[in-house]
Parts: sequence; structure tokens; C-alpha cells
Amino acid sequence: MMYRGIVLAIVAWSLFLLQGNAQSEAPRGWHLLDYAQDSFYGISLNRAYSFLKNKPSKPVIVAVLDSGVDTTHEDLKNILWHNPKEIPGNGIDDDGNGYIDDVYGWNFLGGKDGRDVSKVADEKSRIYHRLKSKFGGRPVDTTELSGIDKEQYDLWKKASNELNFSTDEQVELLFIEVTAKAIKRHDKVLRKEMDCEEYTTEKLEKFEPQTKMGREAKFGYLTCMKMIGVDSDEKNTNTIADLDEYVDGKKAAFESKDVAPVDYRADIVQDDYYNLSDRFYGNNDVMGPLAAAKHGTHVCGLIGAQRNNGIGIDGVADNVRIMMLRVVPDGDEYDKDVALAIRYAVDNGAKVINMSFGKYFSPEKKWVDSAIRYAESKDVLLVHASGNENNNVDEKENFPNPWSKQWHSKAGNFINVGASSDPKISGSITAEFSNYGKENVDVFAPGVRIYSTFPGGDKYGNLKGTSMAAPIVTGLAALIRSYYPGLTAVQVKKVIEESVQKPDPSVYCIKPGSKNENISFQLLSNTGGIINAYSAVATADTTKAIIVTREPLKITSNTTTVKPKAKL
Repeated sequence: MMYRGIVLAIVAWSLFLLQGNAQSEAPRGWHLLDYAQDSFYGISLNRAYSFLKNKPSKPVIVAVLDSGVDTTHEDLKNILWHNPKEIPGNGIDDDGNGYIDDVYGWNFLGGKDGRDVSKVADEKSRIYHRLKSKFGGRPVDTTELSGIDKEQYDLWKKASNELNFSTDEQVELLFIEVTAKAIKRHDKVLRKEMDCEEYTTEKLEKFEPQTKMGREAKFGYLTCMKMIGVDSDEKNTNTIADLDEYVDGKKAAFESKDVAPVDYRADIVQDDYYNLSDRFYGNNDVMGPLAAAKHGTHVCGLIGAQRNNGIGIDGVADNVRIMMLRVVPDGDEYDKDVALAIRYAVDNGAKVINMSFGKYFSPEKKWVDSAIRYAESKDVLLVHASGNENNNVDEKENFPNPWSKQWHSKAGNFINVGASSDPKISGSITAEFSNYGKENVDVFAPGVRIYSTFPGGDKYGNLKGTSMAAPIVTGLAALIRSYYPGLTAVQVKKVIEESVQKPDPSVYCIKPGSKNENISFQLLSNTGGIINAYSAVATADTTKAIIVTREPLKITSNTTTVKPKAKL
């Protein structure tokens, strides 16, 4: 599960206080700007389009594996993929692919009765309780375990250890919970004083309360918002909802070792989860619950919101069709859904796949690895968000990733993305929450205070996270594949990596997760740079297309895994 929106600010709160860095406002769309012209470490997109002027392009299908998308959004509805072989709403599988009325893509979190899985437990909780009856409550002699049992025991033990929460984590939750209650108390007074249910901090700053209680509430609310870095155009309702989601999630996590998670999937989806061949489940509702679609809608806008239409925002790529595959609930995604969604995307013509999600346990990794290799065999590029826990992923493995145990190698079609910022926004070129790794993170891209589409037809707002950095890279990859269709997925990855902008060593770079440790930005990824669209298209323009003869992919892994006693 990846923290989103205000949650990221909360996680970084103590770091913010210790650093004392005053955050300043950034212009909307700063991530697209050029450093030389605008003094912001964006991706130089306008210069890229100036370079591409009068060059032909071909439409590129981009698959987005995420939480859902608002198919009615004014800035997205014209760039969404429509299955050309499917007749909408007739209840027939016109194209014979096993998915009925899959017009925009598919919802792997849905039931045939139209219901949706919204909230699920994290993977470590599912693993712990699934194997608890097998390994818990008794000493285990690992020398007597078979190979599969030994792997399961090691996995269970790791999950068990990570379900032990420290005193510091519990104190942090208490601190946040008290703060959330204070914000709600101030909000109740302000809504009555302002005679409205929704307002932004920008609107509140201009408001003059008429009572002492109102003035105190305004001061208290604005102080909290500034401390946790909430943007001036963020609505009170969104902030409070995100706070509640974070607190409830943390409480559930603290209780997860004693209380087995509810298996909503078994009730709603009703697939045989441990059988990969049972793949025709779900429904065609790619939006899902409106609140859940916030993350996916934001991601889609960054990739390809309709450019130059005079409304909203401009996406990175100007000739894309976005296919939505709903696989990300509130909680950790399921390996089976991810594997099948990748295969669906490849089989339906996607050339780039965005994966703004991640987790630290992947019990059925072989299924996902096989799908990644399948995508590689079909010349499809995958872009993945590295994660928001300020971890070194060279030391703590994050999933999905390109390493495959069964092939003993790394896939060449996989880009892992960290989140950058700008010193004028957060005091550092790095996002304080971003995962990093000299070996396992490839590039960085802007991921702080990123403005894009929100569900609601005509809504927009800011989010932060590597979830936002990844689709900016995806958009660039789609742009290159659109204007230079002869380049392979591996070539596009190489072009993006070789064309990164490396900030001057004098630019302040705080090591993610540290109190105030200055580090060389080049040590945080294997390229040491931030993507640059202008340099990338210029590099692509001089890259010679190659013809690749591909051997049929041999899949050696079984489609059925060993079933535990209970499904979670």
C-alpha cells in the first residue's frame, strides 16, 4: 500500500519540524517547467514539444493499473481507450476475450453482481493469518521442513516480525489522532462561522471571523495546515477524510496481529484466488467507488489529460489512449490481479503500463514476474513507483520489481521511479518520503505538489508521492513511443535514463527519511538524475531503431499455487 495525499505530509511531519524548512507555493504545473527558463526542476516539456513541432506521431495505448478513473472527466473522456471490438452495454463478450463489455478496460476488484472491493488488509497481515494455524503457537524445527514449507515459514516469520509495532509508532499515531480531533473541532466552528460546508485554506485566510471562538478556530486550523504542508487550495473535507483514513488504517494495522482481516474478496469477487487459470472474474466498472477513483484519476491526468483544450491541465503525452485496469484497493493489491492486468494490457495493445502502487510482501511473485516477462516479450514498457516510505530499496525489497528468481535475471523493460522536489518548494531536490536506491531506482521525477485531475467531472487538485512521479515518466515514455514508434521498449528506457538532468552538486539534497542529512543526489538512483523530456526526445531523434527477433516466451511456473487452509 502506498500512502497518498495528506497522508504523506503526516508521515513526514516530525521530519518537517526538525528540519524547519519553510515550504513555499509552486506554480501549478511546475513539474512541466524548464530549469534554465523557469528556475524549477521540472521536465522541460514545452522545449520538447518545440523540438517535435511538425513531426508526425502515432497514437499509443497506455494501460494504468490503479484504483479507478472518472470516465466522465472533462479533461480525460476524450483520451480514454475504447475497446474497438466491444459493443458497449450489450452484455455480450463481443471480442471473445472472456471479459464482457470491457469498453474502457477491466475491474479486477469487482464482483459479477456489480459490487466492488474497496478496503483490504495489507499483504503481511494476510500472510500472517493465512499461515498462523500451520506455524503459530508451537516451536518449528526448520531442518525438518520441505523446500516449500521452509519458504512459507520464512515468509510467515518475516510477516510476524513486521506486525510488531514500536512504541514510537504508537506515540506517533496518538499524536496524529489528537491533532486530527483538534482540526475537526476547529472545522466545526469555522463551517458555522463561514456558513459553508467546504472551504480551502486560501479562502479561510481571507475570511474575518466575527467571534473570538471563530478567530481562535481560524488560527488553530491554519497553523495545523501549514505545519503538515497542506496546499492552499486543498478542501477541508478532503483533508479531514484523508486524516480519518490514515488513523483508521493505522489502528487496524496495530490490531492486525490479534484480529484476522475480513476477506472481502472471497465474498465479492468469488474467484479461486490460488488458481491463476481462474482469470475471468471482476466486472467492467473501471471507476469503482468515486472516492477510490481519486488516485487513479490523478495519475491518468498526469499521463495524458487532453492538451491545449483550454481547460484544466495538460498531460505529458499528446497522442495517447488510456486503458484503466482497476487493481489497487485501499490496502495492498493482490498479486493475481496485477499479473492478469499486465497480461490484459499487453494483449489489448498497450505499449506502456503505469504501476503507481507497491508493497513489501509478494507471496505469488512468480505470477507477476511471468507477466512482466510476457510484457517484455511483446515489447511493452512498465513504469513503477518506487514507494513512499523513504526506504533504501537496495536493502528492503519492494514489489513488483524487475528481478525474477525463476529467470535469474532482471527484466529490461522495467523503470523504477523516485520522487523529486524543488528547493523552492521543500528546501531540497528530493521528496522527503521517496524511496531510493543506487541499484534499484532508475530515475527521479517530480512528485511533490503535483496538480492534476480529480474525480467529479471537472475537479482538480494536488497530490504528492512516487505515485505522481511514475506517471510523469510514463507520459514521457508514451511521448517517445508516439513520435518514434520504431524504438523498442528497452531503447525507450535507455533514452530516458541517458537523458536525465543531473542537478548541480551544490543543490541541497536531503537524504529521504533523515533529519537533515545532506547527500549527493547522484547516490539515490543508478542514473543520478531527473527525467528531462527535451533531452529525451532529442536523444530519441538520433537513436537508430533496431529490429528485434523475439523467441516465444517459455513459461515454466505453474498457474496453480499451493493453497493454504484459509483464503485471505
